[in-house]
Amino acid sequence: MGELKKWKIQRALGLELPGLGKPGALEKRNYPPGQHGRTAKRKLSAYAERLREKQKLLFHYGLREEQLRRFVRTAKQKNTSNWIEGLINLLERRLDNVVFRLGFARSMAAARQLVSHGHVLVNGRFLTIGSAVLRIGDVVSLTEYARESMTEKARSAPRLSLPSYLRFREEGATHAGVLQSFPGSEHVPFAFTPQFVAEYYAQRGV
Repeated sequence: MGELKKWKIQRALGLELPGLGKPGALEKRNYPPGQHGRTAKRKLSAYAERLREKQKLLFHYGLREEQLRRFVRTAKQKNTSNWIEGLINLLERRLDNVVFRLGFARSMAAARQLVSHGHVLVNGRFLTIGSAVLRIGDVVSLTEYARESMTEKARSAPRLSLPSYLRFREEGATHAGVLQSFPGSEHVPFAFTPQFVAEYYAQRGV
């Protein structure tokens, strides 16, 4: 995804998505892109509101529509009464997301690349599937090569605060983290309305 597109996506949605790794999109232009973006104040339809909430998840986690639908179906199979919480649980436990939330990468795309290139270990073993869903107690770490090759720019990049479902394995050491509990919708690092996502997919018959 191009850098300009990342800015436009965030401006269109009206908020910054940390997973895109492009902060500051709304600092100077906090209105939608396009010729009439500055003056556009039309009220969103109910469908558009629900679509926007779904798009937030899609773009932040770097998923294709069918990938997200598969996670929705899995969440519904596991928890029919409150599947939206189950969905967030699965998305936040993806290996690429955990790598991102531990601060090993500046964006979800960069985290996925680290994983696919064999620079991430889970419980001391290589795992190159970014969509792999981790289990409680799993330890995620960078290879020695990845730790040594991180640029100073990457090291000094702003990080999200560490969510409570993760912790670093050793105090003061930030190269290995542990999944210590199940995440929920409160751990999503941007504002969104879970009920709207649930209603969107209910209307789609997923």
